[in-house]
Amino acid sequence: MSYKLTSVDGTKTIELRDGRPMIVGRAPTSDIPIIDPTISRRHAELHATDKGFLIRDLGSSNGTFVNGSRIDSGRATAGDLISFGKVGFRLVLSDGVSASAPHVPSLTPTQSSTILKSLPSHEPPVREAPPPTEVRRSIRAKTPPPLAPATESAEKSREKLATLLEVSKGLGKSVNLDALLENIVGFAYQILEVDRVSILLLDGDELVPKIARDKRGGDTDRAVPQSIARTALNDKVAILSDNAGQDTRFGGQSILMQQIRSAICCPLIGSEDNALGVLYIDNVKANHRFSEDDFEFCIAFAGIAAVAIENEQFATRIHREAVARSNFERFFAPKLAKQIAESSESLRPGGEKRPVAVLFSDIRGFTALSETMRPDETAKLLTEYFTEMVECVFRHDGTLDKFIGDGLMAQWGAPIGSPDDADKALDAAREMLHELDALNADWRASGRPELQIGIGLNYGEAFAGNIGSERRLEYTIIGDTVNTAKRVCQIAGEREILITEEFRHALHSSPPVVMCDPTDLKNKSQPVNLYRVVLE
Repeated sequence: MSYKLTSVDGTKTIELRDGRPMIVGRAPTSDIPIIDPTISRRHAELHATDKGFLIRDLGSSNGTFVNGSRIDSGRATAGDLISFGKVGFRLVLSDGVSASAPHVPSLTPTQSSTILKSLPSHEPPVREAPPPTEVRRSIRAKTPPPLAPATESAEKSREKLATLLEVSKGLGKSVNLDALLENIVGFAYQILEVDRVSILLLDGDELVPKIARDKRGGDTDRAVPQSIARTALNDKVAILSDNAGQDTRFGGQSILMQQIRSAICCPLIGSEDNALGVLYIDNVKANHRFSEDDFEFCIAFAGIAAVAIENEQFATRIHREAVARSNFERFFAPKLAKQIAESSESLRPGGEKRPVAVLFSDIRGFTALSETMRPDETAKLLTEYFTEMVECVFRHDGTLDKFIGDGLMAQWGAPIGSPDDADKALDAAREMLHELDALNADWRASGRPELQIGIGLNYGEAFAGNIGSERRLEYTIIGDTVNTAKRVCQIAGEREILITEEFRHALHSSPPVVMCDPTDLKNKSQPVNLYRVVLE
């Protein structure tokens, strides 16, 4: 028993061969190619046998349906409605006999079995042979003389596929999004006879015009009719209107004022079925209306353009994150730098108040020591010292705020904090002393001078943000919490870690400490309670 598929609008019929499976998909190499954004490249497998009609979904994104029910595999009989994504067909016997069609329940929008083509019913489309273009001429030059009518349709299909292949190759050479959009517009003018081409891309919920060109290649300020663009975008359907001014579905003042006669609007659908924007073309001439062939060709072209745009947007985002991460890694721990680079909310414009743990370390007696050394020896010693100290900060997820002469400032909590910021800061301070002991042992063995440092730690609220001038901005923290940590560091002795009362209370597990006498600090009206951490 032989079957055929008839599209729900009755414009297309597909004979199904007995005995051999047939692949339905968007790929041109499919046994049954269907150019539609809701169809996967390999969507479903059909198998017509003398015992029945078998259907198997091949893991498509938008599903395969029989009478409105989504299936992984199943059977269908004559009269059933089979939908691939949003493209629907009626299964009939090839001899024209059909079983009585079963009742098909009304479908919700997500179950819709047809794609809205928006062809006007008041006048049939004028079918015209596409005009010669640069792309078509280059392909026709390689083909033989005119073919017999029986093979002419197949040759036109091959020509269209070859044209789309050339388009795909051309779009792959674009170096940035602006160049890519220019290439898309250029190919649209080569493929179709149009007066205007526009591309609008989504920015949040807004459709933002990115490029609009007239047939002379100049910019045009004519607005794309929002009634058409929004319908195509929201419903993810391609729209052809060959008399837009009289089409009641898209009646709008902008359409009438611009005297649009014929328009095609295709959604640009990404790999995850997400809408990127729309491709819009129109004509104002009464003697040329887009045909269904133009429409199908534009849908395929928009699919290729969407892939190219998505790839370019992805590449741009990766490059931006890589640059941002490389900058952040100068000051933030690599894990934190990656998190900041991938988060649009991490560094808020203008800054914010955040609870932070602040660490200051300073070399004791370095000024007198440097007077006995050559400048290059001093620089080498500091480089080796700071390299190890910064690694201690980074290993405990801290942020290097700045170097201050022979001192170092680090912080935990901005722009991204964690409940154990104070514990991490204390662990980093202990490790700094441990690593400095190892450095001193190496320097002592090679006859070089040794260094000793004091460390001060404080916890509290500080302002975090980009501080500086128009010429130079740097991300830092400022406030009394920072100033107090610096003052505590200044009174810390060699190999001594001093912490404030606030810092001690922020710790989850308090280390052995010795309380110091109440200490007067600069710009503090009352003495401050400090604690010296007992080192192992």
